[in-house]
Amino acid sequence: MRAGRALAAIALVLTASCGPSGTEEPSPPAPGDWGLVFHDDFRGARLDAGRWTTCYDWNERGCTNSGNDEQQWYLPGQVSVGDGVVTLNAERRSARGSDGRTYPWVSGMISTGRDHWDARPRRTFTYGYFEASVHIPSQAGMFTDFWLMPASRYTPPEVDIMEFRGTTQRVKMYAHWRDRAGSDQLEAGGFGPVDFPAGHHVFGLLWKPDALTWYVDGVKRFQVTGAERVPQVPMEVLITLAVGVPQSPPRRVDSARMAVDWVRVWQE
Repeated sequence: MRAGRALAAIALVLTASCGPSGTEEPSPPAPGDWGLVFHDDFRGARLDAGRWTTCYDWNERGCTNSGNDEQQWYLPGQVSVGDGVVTLNAERRSARGSDGRTYPWVSGMISTGRDHWDARPRRTFTYGYFEASVHIPSQAGMFTDFWLMPASRYTPPEVDIMEFRGTTQRVKMYAHWRDRAGSDQLEAGGFGPVDFPAGHHVFGLLWKPDALTWYVDGVKRFQVTGAERVPQVPMEVLITLAVGVPQSPPRRVDSARMAVDWVRVWQE
């Protein structure tokens, strides 16, 4: 990264870190007239239940994503708020899932979706600029994701704003869609190497009807164009700390923490 670009990215991150009650209103790096429609700076002592739930829409005394063969069972107690961050806590501890399986790990996630299958999502969004300041864990075997899932609960489409699996040094970005023949398609981008576990980084996505554009620390890193590749449906926001994809954590790893400083959504 060139020095000028690095300084610009640092300045943008510092500006964006000023909350809505700060001296300067945060704004996305994308051009246009934007309004902040959703934000959480995690300033309290507990998770705001009006903004977030701690499971997928198929929550029944916890949950998991069986489609990825993940090793964790998500539980509300694995999500904590304090010192201005929400922390997702993964622990090597067996848990019996409501699906009858025993999981070797428990972990935490947050979502703007439903508490249960028949409820209404807390918040959904169609188009906008999405951004979160995230400190990923350094431990091997963790699968961290900041992503968008349709309110219909059926994927694709799906957009992974930030995904780390198999490495902590390179962030991956994915657009998933279904073509006219009904086949699942994806387009992937990446950025790195960067020592991402060394501190917080800001991951962003500009979602417009004909394009998806990814940003890392305020710098454009990847883009997918074409309306057929871009979601046109309401989406929920999720941040998840999964375990065991693509490999199980080493025996020496018994825990991991993923900290989120803030989440913001703007719309034009």
